Amino acid sequence: MQYRTYVPIFKKHLQEHKQMLFIEGARQVGKTTIARALGKHIYLSWDHETSRQLILAGQEQVAELVGFNKIQDTLPLVVFDELHKYSQWKTFLKGFYDLYADRVRIVVTGSSKLGIYKKGGDSMMGRYIPYRIHPFSLAEAMSYFPKTQDIQEPQEPEADIFDALLNYGGFPDPFLKRSTPFWNQWVKIRQTQLFKEDIRELTQIQELSQMEMLGIMLKEQTGQLLNRSSLAKKIKVSAPSIARWLDVFGAFFYSFRIQPWHKNVVRSLVKEPKCYLWDWSQVIDSGARFENFIASHLLKFVHYWTDQGYGDYGLYFLRDKQQREVDFLVVKDQKPWFLVEAKVSANHSVSTNLQYFQKQLECKHAFQVIQNMDYVHRNCFNETGPIMVPARTFLSQLI
Repeated sequence: MQYRTYVPIFKKHLQEHKQMLFIEGARQVGKTTIARALGKHIYLSWDHETSRQLILAGQEQVAELVGFNKIQDTLPLVVFDELHKYSQWKTFLKGFYDLYADRVRIVVTGSSKLGIYKKGGDSMMGRYIPYRIHPFSLAEAMSYFPKTQDIQEPQEPEADIFDALLNYGGFPDPFLKRSTPFWNQWVKIRQTQLFKEDIRELTQIQELSQMEMLGIMLKEQTGQLLNRSSLAKKIKVSAPSIARWLDVFGAFFYSFRIQPWHKNVVRSLVKEPKCYLWDWSQVIDSGARFENFIASHLLKFVHYWTDQGYGDYGLYFLRDKQQREVDFLVVKDQKPWFLVEAKVSANHSVSTNLQYFQKQLECKHAFQVIQNMDYVHRNCFNETGPIMVPARTFLSQLI
């Protein structure tokens, strides 16, 4: 479990491209561990005083540390961690890259989206390629080997992996330890770091206690339509403040939103998104947690394939004014590909909404993914559906 699916992908990038590798992801998701696994490197973190002084001294001082004046067997690797906390980080990186791109490989990691504070044009356009790191998914927890563009053949997970992921989340420390007391401590510390350190240090937001209330409310409203006006009344702030805070939550990988798909949907609902947490283990209701669990796996799937240049993948949900709804729609290059409805048990027949929307959108597949259903060794992507499929089978075929 010490390796991640991302490691061979990133090694390949560093071998084939000179563009900087930007690694974005939530705090404690494993970015630093992954970066350190890429090979012999020089590690500079803005959070460390010595590294910070070196970076402030300028590009030439960093170049001297790297040893550009020495002959070396391979191009040296420099990892800049949390550099976005430096107000002039883009100017520093642009200058360093322009001076030394042919003599070094550069990895930049950050626990907020590295473009969050971009104003105007992107001054580093063409100089970097971004990748998004996700928590462990079922397929990654079973094997770290890189996935191709093809859907994987199903693999039966070990008995405890699925339940451990669902209950403790996919962040490495709580997932690997599988201890409820540790999970409680970890969640509390991470919450404090998010609000008292990251958001306070890197934004101008003053109402942190009310913002934290919104974060707690999202745990209770996971998977529901977001009504900003209703949330604003409960917290006693303005609706624009709620919208701005939700953007910050997204930028710091606390939550993510899924928009409704409206193309070719008769009388579609085109306004409110649905919201999910990056750490699904914090969702209170068990049914909502499983829906979040599926949402997180699908988001990782579309991010992974998009980041590698296989196409433009997206994740949406479906809902029309007749209250017909399907939890998730995965699209490829703006064309519907497959539908997913998340259910805890198989006590229901296949959703008529799956049948309705599959026909209307001409989706190739439609899955009703069941939590409490034993693994079946059968490639569900060979079926055109709609069909019921065990979550253990379906998720093992993703990333």
